Amino acid sequence: MKDIRNYSIETQCVHSGTKEDQYGAVVTPIYQTSTFRFKNAEHGANLFLGKDDGYIYTRMRNPTVEAMEDAVAILEGGYKALGCGSGMAAVTTALHSMLVSGDHIICADSVYGPTASYLINFLSKLGVEYDLVDTSDINKVKPLIKANTKVIYTESPGNPTLAISDIQELANLAHSAGAKLVVDNTFMGPVCQKPFELGADIIIHSMTKSLNGHADVVAGIIVVKNKEDYPQFRKTLNHLGGVIDPFNSFLVHRGLKTLKLRIEAQNANALKIATFLENHPQVEWVAYPGLASHPQHELSKKQSNGFGHMIAMEVKGGIEAGKKLMDNIQIFQLAVSLGGVESLIQHPASMTHSSMSPELRKQAQITDGLVRISIGIENCDELIKALDEALSKCK
Repeated sequence: MKDIRNYSIETQCVHSGTKEDQYGAVVTPIYQTSTFRFKNAEHGANLFLGKDDGYIYTRMRNPTVEAMEDAVAILEGGYKALGCGSGMAAVTTALHSMLVSGDHIICADSVYGPTASYLINFLSKLGVEYDLVDTSDINKVKPLIKANTKVIYTESPGNPTLAISDIQELANLAHSAGAKLVVDNTFMGPVCQKPFELGADIIIHSMTKSLNGHADVVAGIIVVKNKEDYPQFRKTLNHLGGVIDPFNSFLVHRGLKTLKLRIEAQNANALKIATFLENHPQVEWVAYPGLASHPQHELSKKQSNGFGHMIAMEVKGGIEAGKKLMDNIQIFQLAVSLGGVESLIQHPASMTHSSMSPELRKQAQITDGLVRISIGIENCDELIKALDEALSKCK
């Protein structure tokens, strides 16, 4: 096949990263081995020196892992990718590759909670300065730029507010300051959003979510845009050791083959469901980029090809109403995470953030009636009926 990068994303999803083996396997096999045998002493020496291309030890490189990495890199339009053992392994590896003591990072305040916690509780101890800010408002970001700013980090749409940041504006701002832009693209993925085309330098995914899409893997990935940046990220990952294993790489690579089909079905369901919820008497508000009521609806149309499958809404009646919704919902599964073929629902105030005081929850924009929904590929009418019936019991 010609260079797969010249094909459509549908074809890329199916064929990207596939490696030929001696038996002609259509699917890249699972090379479930910790180490690889050298042909002779000279071959081993040349591999360590980089004179020969090959495999030494699975923490460093593995054919199954590399096939998956190449597939994601192609889908995102990057140079290379680095598979990690979890989304947080990808976050920590990327930031350790880019920051040293005395550096400064500007991070979106609407990000995956452990990402913010990592900056506050761990990276700061190593002498890295940080600011958390609403990156959807560029005028709030500009005053925070310093001479030692090395990274601007955003997640768009944000978690769980679904606020949209202008990736191109942030990239221009970062580059004018000599910094790099990192985009967590987990919520949208390469089918809906291409951060590299908008100026981003690094893309991060929790592959636990949409890239795998079947709720049976915990994994992350870093995608590097430029060849010259790649060696430092690979060196950091090899030494910190947060790598993905061959079997999970195989599962993710399998999941990628249906990525576009799944995302299109999820997005179509999400738009219908968000429209229904916006008109429901028991719902105070709905945050979904595909709705005209979303503050950054036009920006989302401009920089994305689709609006994603995540919905946030405020149920009237606060915590008790949220609990009733959780206890009466059908089809939707009460669980954290997102992006799988199954629809998930959670109520942070009574579940994930129940240990926080009401004041701290408010500060984190976790309102009492906030419900986060990940839409799957089930029958849309049945999902709407399930929501309607459960909401009717929340009065």
